[in-house]
Amino acid sequence: MGRPASERRQELIALYREARGCTLCPLAEGRTQVVFGAGNADADLMLVGEAPGFHEDQQGVPFVGRAGKLLDELLAANGLGREEVFTANVLKCRPAGNRDPQPSEIETCRPYLHSQVALIEPRVICTLGNFATKLLTGSQRGITQVHGQPQRHEIGSRSVVLYPLFHPAAALRTPKVSDQLAEDFGRLPALLAASPPAERAPARGAAAADPQAGPEVEQLGLLD
Repeated sequence: MGRPASERRQELIALYREARGCTLCPLAEGRTQVVFGAGNADADLMLVGEAPGFHEDQQGVPFVGRAGKLLDELLAANGLGREEVFTANVLKCRPAGNRDPQPSEIETCRPYLHSQVALIEPRVICTLGNFATKLLTGSQRGITQVHGQPQRHEIGSRSVVLYPLFHPAAALRTPKVSDQLAEDFGRLPALLAASPPAERAPARGAAAADPQAGPEVEQLGLLD
């Protein structure tokens, strides 16, 4: 059997505490707070974007601006809710002026994302945009070439299906991209259904008994 969800969830909270104090790259100097990720700590689906923007940096939660609203609409249109998935970004801190992530910043933050994958144990990871797609596929092929094409990869010592999608922010700028993103999203339920479930131990929710976990659970939106 796989590791109990309660155990993995506790380790995810510990990883969040570690990331919250991270000063390994210069982005730490300009952040309001670390945007670690949020959602179901035992999710079958992870969505990985690029980096926090202004609103994410202020609230400490991924995808809370206009792009986040579109993401919620796309999930709802396909029978999914934000509370069922786990959202994260390649970078955990906002780059100044919302500039593109730098290679050194991506490399510094990579272990956090890989650890998240190992602890959450998703079956499918949607990479949103170029940076997440190139990082997790290990390929320089851009999102325009690979969107909507499921791939099998090893991430954080775990075999998962990667499903590259356009970033919702790009869809807000370009109607053609918006249409393509909605079409690709429409294939997600079938992809989740076709992906074999991980072997997991049935111990969901026990982590809530830890009195020291309260603030982190609330901040991350971690669900039992």
